[in-house]
Amino acid sequence: MSNLHQEHHFETAICEALAAQGWLYAEGDATHYDRQNALFLPDLLAWIEETRADSYQRLAKTHGPQLAVRLAERVRKNLNERGALDVLRRGVEMLGLTKPLELVQFKPALALNPAIQERYAANRLRVVRQVHHSLNDAKEAIDLVLFVNGIPTATVELKSDFTQSVQDAVDQYRFDRNPAPKGGLVEPLLSFQGGALVHFAVSQTEVMMTTRLDGTATRFLPFNQGNEGAAGNPPNPHGYATSYLWEEVWARDSWLDILGPLPDWQAQRQEAAGQRDFPALSPAGRHPQAGGRCLGQRPRPALSDSALG
Repeated sequence: MSNLHQEHHFETAICEALAAQGWLYAEGDATHYDRQNALFLPDLLAWIEETRADSYQRLAKTHGPQLAVRLAERVRKNLNERGALDVLRRGVEMLGLTKPLELVQFKPALALNPAIQERYAANRLRVVRQVHHSLNDAKEAIDLVLFVNGIPTATVELKSDFTQSVQDAVDQYRFDRNPAPKGGLVEPLLSFQGGALVHFAVSQTEVMMTTRLDGTATRFLPFNQGNEGAAGNPPNPHGYATSYLWEEVWARDSWLDILGPLPDWQAQRQEAAGQRDFPALSPAGRHPQAGGRCLGQRPRPALSDSALG
């Protein structure tokens, strides 16, 4: 069986597992990807129309048939200036609205408000495969992109351990996924600040991650569980050794929790330690190999600028 076939099977298994957990997934979704703005615009519009009907009507009245274009341009501008994490947490200001337009509903600390619970359940988490993202080379495609209400939060390059390794996925990012190629256009999906928050290199046995692509200077860190004190992951008798990534880390509630605001007490502790609330997923929140404890042992998954420190 060819490596390409094995990789395709691996990709399909991940997508189907996410779909079983409530992620949206359909063959052909990549055709709806807005390459210029690095958005999955149908989900962004659907989220606003379903959960912010009044705001949607005001925007439609203000922008008319140009609403989708104006929204995409405005969100992209904010992503470039503020980063995806801040945009998700604080929303964007739009002509025609008196307050920022919220683009996601995070889980409330107390489940007392039915309207908030409904908005939380309406979040549209989508996995899209084979995304032709590049403004410089239309043939380039990222294996998987994870979106939250149309905003890209993670990219994933997959490799089959039959003939390749996780290092091949790392090298693909370092050599073939330059966010700002010399003489070319900045890649909105891959650029630091405006692009996806985290980039995962994944094989059936290991995971590596980075929060900043920088060509050959890109630094990846392990995102593994450890194997009885050794590197890597323990064998999984029920599937892939790296299945914790999509079964635990990318589970709907977990992923939204990772992206959401820190609780006040944890934010205060982070501020006291001199850390900024910054769009970097800390691998230390996942495994001892990255110098921290297991995700499940932490008060909540951490997003900190110490991830690559």
